Amino acid sequence: MRNWRLRRGITALALALLALPAVPGTALADPTYPFRNPHLPVHARVDDLLGRLTQDEKISWLHQYQPAIPRLGIGLFKTGTEALHGVAWSTDIDNNGAVVKASGTVFPQPVGMASTWNTDLIRQVGSAVGDEARGYHAQNPRVWGLNLWAPVVNLLRDPRWGRNEEGYSEDPVLTAAISTAYGSGMTGGDPNHLKSAPTLKHYLAYNNEVRRDVTSSNVPPRVLNEYDRAAFEPAIAADAATGVMAAYNLVNGRPATVDPDLATVVRDWTDQPLMNVTDAWAPNNLVASQGYYATQAEGNAAIVKAGLNSFITDDTNAQPTVTAIKQALAAGLLTERDIDARIREILNVRFRLGEFDPGGGRYGGITPDVINSPDHQRLARQAAGEAMVLLKNSRQALPLDPARTRKVAVLGPLADTLYSDWYGGDLPYQVTALDGIRERLGDSASVNGLDGADRIALKDPATGRYVTATGTTDADPVAATGDSASLAAQFDVVDWGQDVLTLRNAANGRYLGYNWGPFLTRDEQPNGWYVQQQFKLEPQADDSVVLRYVGYETKESWFGANTYVTVGGDGALTLGASTAADATHFSREVVSSGIDRAVAAAKAADTAVLVVGSNPFINGREAHDRTSTALSAGQEALVKAVVKANPRTVLVLQTSYPVTIGWEQEHAPAIVWTTHAGAETGHAVADVLFGDRNPSGRLTQTWYRSDGQLPPDLLEYDIITSGQTYLYNTAKPLYPFGYGLSYTRFRYGQARTAAQSVAADGTIAVSVDVTNTGSRAGSEVVQLYTHQRASRDKTPIRALKAFQRVELAPGQTRTVTLRLPAADLAHWDVTRSRWVVEKSTYDLLVGASADDIRARTAVAVRGETIPARDLSRTTRAENFDRYAGVRLVDETKVRGTAVGATASGQWISFAGSALRPGADTFTAKVAKAGADAGTIQVRLGSPTGRLLGTATVPSTGDDYRYVSVSAELARTAGTHDVYLVFDSALRLADFSIR
Repeated sequence: MRNWRLRRGITALALALLALPAVPGTALADPTYPFRNPHLPVHARVDDLLGRLTQDEKISWLHQYQPAIPRLGIGLFKTGTEALHGVAWSTDIDNNGAVVKASGTVFPQPVGMASTWNTDLIRQVGSAVGDEARGYHAQNPRVWGLNLWAPVVNLLRDPRWGRNEEGYSEDPVLTAAISTAYGSGMTGGDPNHLKSAPTLKHYLAYNNEVRRDVTSSNVPPRVLNEYDRAAFEPAIAADAATGVMAAYNLVNGRPATVDPDLATVVRDWTDQPLMNVTDAWAPNNLVASQGYYATQAEGNAAIVKAGLNSFITDDTNAQPTVTAIKQALAAGLLTERDIDARIREILNVRFRLGEFDPGGGRYGGITPDVINSPDHQRLARQAAGEAMVLLKNSRQALPLDPARTRKVAVLGPLADTLYSDWYGGDLPYQVTALDGIRERLGDSASVNGLDGADRIALKDPATGRYVTATGTTDADPVAATGDSASLAAQFDVVDWGQDVLTLRNAANGRYLGYNWGPFLTRDEQPNGWYVQQQFKLEPQADDSVVLRYVGYETKESWFGANTYVTVGGDGALTLGASTAADATHFSREVVSSGIDRAVAAAKAADTAVLVVGSNPFINGREAHDRTSTALSAGQEALVKAVVKANPRTVLVLQTSYPVTIGWEQEHAPAIVWTTHAGAETGHAVADVLFGDRNPSGRLTQTWYRSDGQLPPDLLEYDIITSGQTYLYNTAKPLYPFGYGLSYTRFRYGQARTAAQSVAADGTIAVSVDVTNTGSRAGSEVVQLYTHQRASRDKTPIRALKAFQRVELAPGQTRTVTLRLPAADLAHWDVTRSRWVVEKSTYDLLVGASADDIRARTAVAVRGETIPARDLSRTTRAENFDRYAGVRLVDETKVRGTAVGATASGQWISFAGSALRPGADTFTAKVAKAGADAGTIQVRLGSPTGRLLGTATVPSTGDDYRYVSVSAELARTAGTHDVYLVFDSALRLADFSIR
């Protein structure tokens, strides 16, 4: 959530940090204050403390850094410690201008944790993270706050989203189960005494990084309620989170930072007060990039009224926030009562954290000893192992027999390195795949590692000099000054896809990076917000190459277009050209071929383990989406060569997202997938490859055969209309949702239900016998899907409703019973804006994945029939059934959603509408900012069907200035599909036909 402002604010931020009290004073505290009495109800303690605060003190607490109040013995409280898969970093800045990183236990990336489908395990992981947060807090409460920004609950609708690794699943039920488990672990499971205070990210409908602060997610009511909100509600309802973070994007035309849901819908999910926060710098976006409000005072007032408690902006400098809030009070945009409501909610969380209890309350005794403890390391290894998914196992290529596997080649760019991600902590130690396999086989086996990278040298033909590293500090520039292709002039090239590569120096093992100039070999990994270690080597017609810098930002890009490297007279490298023609043309000398060396090693080995995949700092991340899910061309060439050289090759795919690996699936004998799984990755890989752990992970996302099975536009949020995710996509995937193999086999018996029909408020119990028919113990994830046979509306092809992980010994049979409240079969009825369980027969599908159904039965649900639409009532335009071209927009800046047409021929339709005899008037609430008048045609059956009448929409001069218009209609009666067709840009809030 850091952005380009980070660099500019480092100096001011460092000074601000110096002003913060290291240990807030308590000398003036009165221990007899009622708010200090842990035996009083929390609300009474909150009331007492709130009454003692001045207006200025209350206003100051709306900023992320809530200052100490020595006169009351109250210390600093800071919202925001990142903790997606372990305590990661604080929003504080160290002396080098970097965020303060933790080095505690790093668990698998969230998409990997969800792949365990093991809520008990994830609850344990969450508890460990909560413990370590407490441990860090005990070390330095100013830096390490107990408000944890995790988990990310945004659904993984499209694997091209740059932050795919931060979420759990494309499915709301699974996402809700995993987030609730993780959050419950972090809180400690007692809503009245919080170990830590998790915050769900990012509310709402946020799945794109490109222009994320100015793009609007178009989310019709059914998608809004059935999909996006459905992922957030369960954790809040279970008191597994203490608030949500508002997203950067707009939702249906309104910035999520002022989404009225945050004061209404979200707070209605629980009886506990919530502390909601903005995303970093988002308050400023309301006035700057979004231009939604003219002044910061207006924007800040809207944020408070929308239900947010903490302004995450301007780092530690609270003054801009305080000033804007005071201006809003003076202008009557806010009242002190509005502020009191938000401070009351903040205090409730702080009290439950034990801040005002003797000794810090129930969890105040947790010490730093818990950080990266042996127990947490063991838990991390278990989580990394259970997260791994066996994708293919032809002819029982796995597990490997340690007794017969005496010579192993561990190959590939991820064979002997572990990469962290933006929201991961620094690894306290590393066990790579090579390490894990060596340790498992011991000294009696020969285990060798190669990364398969080409080693090259770059020579400037004009001088005959080689690009050479001179050291690893900021004072050691890389320059074209070498007399020969010495080790310091050699670079290992790894292709990460779309021609983006890294250059690692052979002499010092550090990556070439730009660092705003000069070029350096300083960094152990590609890292930082700007990731300046990314390049392209572009071939030229004269057989030379040019070196192009493609890091996420260049200093020159703020002032010009220079991204190509040139060599000065002194050999210094600079970004001195905007075109390849003007760049220095280097000769590319191949010192050794990575593929040739890998092939030789594979041929000489009993088994080749090939570890390929993604770099989480390069292949999409915050602020950067992917354009493709393909494996890089260089890595794919390596895979093809090694598999051809050794038919006993095991492919370990380590990525943060699904990858299109059609060739690999067809030709590699065995494929295992893991995320970037933390320090214990290598142990987990060895555990699975050698059968010490039977793989039990299951995919939480559809793996598509090609990018062509995805929508052309990443910004397509309407999964129902566009047919996205396993819920609605009809294309045959490479691997379906819920898929994963085992070293044993499971047989399913007949699915059974206690009754053939059930009332809409009843419960369905589906039982099935599952037998382990193999010779190894294993875990199966039994998944229950439903399909509604008949409905007024388009419903999912199948939808996950329940799952249970069951462990079975060889030959063992267990009866698995999955319980499903009939209410969970409801979908959002757009005709009445409420949930409905329709009368229908529902298929109950039990299986090992969405496409591997092993047992089925059906039940008749005694629900209701959705009546025909009554358009004589005022009908919200957003509640259409179908549409073409229009966008959903904000009716006002405070609340409400309207339909926005942008061009002629766009339309919305209302299916099955009962038109009453004599209905002859169309009335609509409309706005039109443009100068010319527009029209709305009322038609039957289709956008070009029978024309009943046309309403003229006058210019109102403003998108938010609505007027009522009417038109006479040709009389008709009966049930019809009614279409409203627009001729120009205008807004429609509601309408009726009477």
